[in-house]
Amino acid sequence: MEKNKEFAYEGFVMNGFLAFFLLLALFAVAVYMYVLADKDSCWAIAGSLLMVIACICCNGFVKLEPNEAKVLVFFGKYSGTFTRTGFNWVNPLMSKKSVSLRARNLNPEPIKVNDKAGNPVMIGMVLVWKLEDTYKALFEIDSQSLAGPSPKGGISTRQLAAAFENFVRVQSDAALRQVAGCYAYDNADSVDELTLRSNAEEINERLVTTLNDRLSMAGMHVIEARINYLAYAPEIAAVMLRRQQADAIIAAREKIVDGAVSMVKMALDKLKAEGVVDLDEERKAAMVSNLLVVLCGDEPAQPVVNSGSLY
Repeated sequence: MEKNKEFAYEGFVMNGFLAFFLLLALFAVAVYMYVLADKDSCWAIAGSLLMVIACICCNGFVKLEPNEAKVLVFFGKYSGTFTRTGFNWVNPLMSKKSVSLRARNLNPEPIKVNDKAGNPVMIGMVLVWKLEDTYKALFEIDSQSLAGPSPKGGISTRQLAAAFENFVRVQSDAALRQVAGCYAYDNADSVDELTLRSNAEEINERLVTTLNDRLSMAGMHVIEARINYLAYAPEIAAVMLRRQQADAIIAAREKIVDGAVSMVKMALDKLKAEGVVDLDEERKAAMVSNLLVVLCGDEPAQPVVNSGSLY
């Protein structure tokens, strides 16, 4: 099992409001030293040092809302992930990268893929994902290059979130193509075969598994993924529609024939049981033929009245 490199920050943490008032006192002392500088230049040097220290310490304030985190890096070394909500103060010399741990939706445009039978289909999905491992997200993939340069010098939280979303979008596209290529659109050849149209739950489960396998390297986890659009590609949609219509007609004809045969059998058995008429094999065949034509025909039958004898 891969070792989790993410860990919680365990360094010094101070309440942000307490640190704020302490810094105010430090600024006040520095100003007072400047006042005393007229008598001794050493006070000016000491006041300048205190002022510099106070300004540096102002960089240590951290404000976090629920499901937010700060990744702390001390001169290139990962120092932990800070997740304590509220207003706090930490080592001001550490750089802080803000990340969101909240769940997000992704609804990319449908893409064209070839199913198992080689038919081009349009398929789309919607997924819900969240960031679980901040170390992998920031240091296992090149998320900072994906985010692009920031006009303020550095990477903003919005740019970083956009980089993560772009990574998920690319991997979801590849996973959807992989899963869709393993199944046929419908079960034209085998009734027992899983298909994209008829087995949505099974397909969605495999899609979630495939996505999590691909995104685990980036510390991201897919909570849910579902196919929300499925159709034949425009170039074969008309042909496949005619095939579906033909399948429906054949199924309807089979049902009509089954019903007609049972009705003819019932009619012959009832005529024989009640002794209405005694028919030889040739007459039975003619009667069966006529009844099947009447019961299976699309148009209403035109009866012919025979006023003569059956013999």
